[in-house]
Amino acid sequence: MRCPDSVAPHPDDPSQSDRGPEGPPDCARHGRGVVVKLDTAPPRGMKDLLPSEVELRDRATATILATYKRYGFRRIETPALENLKLLLGSGGGENEKLIYKVLKRGAKLDSATTQREDDLADLGLRFDLTVPLTRYYAHNRAALPDPFKAIQIGPVWRAERPQKGRFRQFTQCDIDILGVASEIAEIELILATSEALIGLELERPRIRVNDRRILTAMATHCGFDSARHGEFFITLDKLDKIGREGVERELREAGHTTGAIAKLFALFPWPGDPSPAALERLAQSVPATAEAIEGLRTILTTVEREAGGRFAVAFDPTLVRGMGYYTGPIFEAAYGDYGSSIAGGGRYDRMVGRLIGHDVPACGFSIGFERVVSILEERSGVAGSERDRVAFLFDRDDPLTEVAAAAGRLRSRDRVVSLTLKRKNLAKQLDDLVGEGFGSYAVFRAGQAAPDVKPLARRAASGGGADA
Repeated sequence: MRCPDSVAPHPDDPSQSDRGPEGPPDCARHGRGVVVKLDTAPPRGMKDLLPSEVELRDRATATILATYKRYGFRRIETPALENLKLLLGSGGGENEKLIYKVLKRGAKLDSATTQREDDLADLGLRFDLTVPLTRYYAHNRAALPDPFKAIQIGPVWRAERPQKGRFRQFTQCDIDILGVASEIAEIELILATSEALIGLELERPRIRVNDRRILTAMATHCGFDSARHGEFFITLDKLDKIGREGVERELREAGHTTGAIAKLFALFPWPGDPSPAALERLAQSVPATAEAIEGLRTILTTVEREAGGRFAVAFDPTLVRGMGYYTGPIFEAAYGDYGSSIAGGGRYDRMVGRLIGHDVPACGFSIGFERVVSILEERSGVAGSERDRVAFLFDRDDPLTEVAAAAGRLRSRDRVVSLTLKRKNLAKQLDDLVGEGFGSYAVFRAGQAAPDVKPLARRAASGGGADA
């Protein structure tokens, strides 16, 4: 039911001036008008962020950016909306089925004669940052350096079923190198991402490395139908979730031969031997993997030496990564006992070529920003702010000109200062300020040259008690 239009009552019309707040059940009085009672929760799968949550995310972002910039990466931005034709058929795998599509507007929509969804829409919200990057590079490459090292941090959208820790809008944090074909690109990406994670106090992340060419060679060697390699990879990617028996069962149910399945499991000690010897055995068993294995050996040896024990890196022949656009080395990062990966990426040398007619070597690594932030929130390891937040308390009758001037003097010392009206129950107010993330407070005194700033943390530890 629609609410009636909001009409101001005429002062001489008692039939209006005496009306109460009645109206249709979905309406509520607001001032002199009528408004709809709307659900104020964000859309399903989305979330609001409180100030303390945003501050934590800002600090995490600053740490990541500072690390990436030391490696020579530069930040760029792309639109949230991209042409639907670009997003569809981009090799985004299952994510292409989760695109939020935007209807054509005005005459374009009126002239649409078909009811096919893809004909009624011409734009879509990006589902990752890699596909927009390839379009960005193709469009701007004449103005970009070669090689090009990009940072992207921004929201992406996927219309998947919301569940704990999984949202329809979430932030991705990517670095990419375009124009470098050698393994130095993978080496830099792994080192930079690992250093960023360590900078967030996620010590000793574990990096797993594989190569899509190895997966393809293994599938061919074992006898899996080449037309169904993508389906095979999707099933293999579930190993961590459903185990060896689950993978075998799904492969059998999909109609793959018993011989192919047995040959696959005989290639290496399942679920994979991370030792360097595993690379040698695989190269001997499947000669077609030799070139890819040589590249992985360079990556693993160099990264392990540079890691210096700060993080672990190992070959994992079962690592798949879901995106269909990967063409070479792929990698994931994990931390502690958290089950899912916290970062992932790989080489995608053919994506730019779809847009400009010739391939451009490209490689990227993406931090799962939401997962990282959730770990930081659980650990409360980054609870404090970068600079001390000071609550500057004043009375209602204090001269505001002097209050503002005193607060300005505090800010000139590089402090974060919030003006706050002092309550009658000062002890309770100070306790509340601790909960709001303030580290210190000061009380305005007329004529005082410099406000006396006192630490709230020390006060909280001593059991409270106002000393103002």
